[in-house]
Amino acid sequence: MLIEAHPGLQLQVRRIGAEGAPLLVIDQLVADPDRLVRKAERGHFTPQGAMFPGIRMRAPLSYEAFLEKLLRPLMGEVFGLPPQARLAFPMCHYSLVTQPPEKLVFLQRIPHIDSATGRGLATVHYLFHEGWGGTAFYRHRSTGYEYVDEDRELAYFTRLQTESLGPDAPGPGYIGEDTPLFERIDKVDGVYNRMLVYRRNSLHSATIDNTRVPPPDPRNGRLSINTFIDVFP
Repeated sequence: MLIEAHPGLQLQVRRIGAEGAPLLVIDQLVADPDRLVRKAERGHFTPQGAMFPGIRMRAPLSYEAFLEKLLRPLMGEVFGLPPQARLAFPMCHYSLVTQPPEKLVFLQRIPHIDSATGRGLATVHYLFHEGWGGTAFYRHRSTGYEYVDEDRELAYFTRLQTESLGPDAPGPGYIGEDTPLFERIDKVDGVYNRMLVYRRNSLHSATIDNTRVPPPDPRNGRLSINTFIDVFP
């Protein structure tokens, strides 16, 4: 499956919150996003991973090659990573959020990191037209952390364990705006054929309307392609 960049591709570099972690927003990403949706419609989605609140399916290998060609020239300027580094793709999946809010466990009701390493990137490519929400970024109030790297990991999760048992622990549902534990510091709307690229250790969460659970349907649900990229020296 050949994947090409859209001729009208647009790049925007942003900085998240007070700590200024990089965020790359790319609009009109691929030339034929409908073809990616049709590919998802023909596939078989299954639960994958304990923490993702939905179902997933492997994306085409050609999508990884497309991302590498697209992002490699931007890695140094935007993310401070060596442009000639070796890249690996531990995850590259179509994703559909389908979990009802009342069934979420504690760690699914708060922002998360995908990895503590500062050398890892994550991408989310929105492939839905209906308003199923985008992605938000957060600051943990009691520590002030907007990202959690190896030096912060122990302190953060120790504090989070205490807070999970306290009066400010969130009730059932996806996180939205500010809460007693987290402050929302940035948000990007989910727009068809838009992709976000950010460090995997930034605290983030999908923005899901707790009154509308997306259906498990690639054509009408909250379809995205989510990718993790490891960057090796």
